[in-house]
Amino acid sequence: MAEVKQDKTNAKSQKDSDIKKQITKESLDSINNTNQSDEQSEEQFEGVDLAKKAEAESLATEKPKKTIDEKKKELLKKAKKISEKVDVIKTEELKEQIKIKKRIDMLIPLEEYVKAGIYLGTKVVTPGMRPFVYRRRADGLAIFNTDLIDEKLKEGIEYLSKFGSEEIILVCKRQAGWKAANMFSNLTGIRVFTKKYPAGILTNTQLPEFFENKLTIITDAWLDKNAFNDTLKVNKKVLMICDTNNSSKGADQIIIGNNKSAKSLGVIFYLLARGYCKAKGIEANIPELDWWVSERE
Repeated sequence: MAEVKQDKTNAKSQKDSDIKKQITKESLDSINNTNQSDEQSEEQFEGVDLAKKAEAESLATEKPKKTIDEKKKELLKKAKKISEKVDVIKTEELKEQIKIKKRIDMLIPLEEYVKAGIYLGTKVVTPGMRPFVYRRRADGLAIFNTDLIDEKLKEGIEYLSKFGSEEIILVCKRQAGWKAANMFSNLTGIRVFTKKYPAGILTNTQLPEFFENKLTIITDAWLDKNAFNDTLKVNKKVLMICDTNNSSKGADQIIIGNNKSAKSLGVIFYLLARGYCKAKGIEANIPELDWWVSERE
C-alpha cells in the first residue's frame, strides 16, 4: 500500500513539473513574440525620437475646427501683414497725381479757364447740369468743375470734327458772343447767325434762304430756342453750350460752361476753332487766346 501511494505521489509531482515546464515555455514564447513586435515597431520609427513621439501622442488633444469667421479673421490678418510690406501710394497723393496729369493734358492751362470765368454758373441748376457742378459760392452761384469743362470741350471738338463746314451752322443771339462767333466762322467756314436767326430757314423749303444742314451749334437754348426747335423738327444734330440753368434735353453733344460772358464764350469758340481747323487740316491764322477774351474788337 505504501509503495502504491508513493507511486501516485511521484506521478503527481512529475505531472506538476511538466505543467510548470509548459507554462514557462509558453511565457518565454510570449515574451519573445513581444520583443520581436517591439523590435519591428522600433524599425518602423527608425530615426524618430520615440520618447517625444510617445509623449506627444499622450498629450495631444483634438483641435477644434475653425469657424468661418475665425478663418476670415486669420486671412485678413495675413492680408494686412502683406499689405504693410507693399509700398502703396496714399489715396490723396494718387488723386493729386491724377489732377496734375489732367491739368498737363488740358486744352489750355487751368489758369486761363479761371481768368475767363468759364467755371461760373448761375443760381439755377437744372437736373441735367447737377453732375457737373462742383459747389456753390456764398452768393449762391453754382461753380462748374473745371476738369469736366475741359473734358466736355475735348468731346465737343471731336464731335464737331465729324461734320464738314458746309453741313454746320452756328447760332449765337447773345451779343457777348458775337465777336468770337464771327471769328470762328471766318476761320472754319461754318455759317453763323448772330443778331437774328431767320425763322424757318431750316424747315421751310419754299424760302429762298432755305438751308439744309446736319448740325446746329446752339450757344444758349433759351435765347436760341427758335433755331434749336427748328433743328429738332428736321431731325438734325445739336451741339449745345450749356450753362447751369440750361437743359441738355434734345442735344446730341454738350459743352459745359458759362455762356453769358464774352470772355468765357471767347475761350470756347477759340478752342472749337483751333481744334476743328487742326482736325480738318485747315490752314488758318488763328489769333492768340488774348484776342478772343479781350473786350476790344
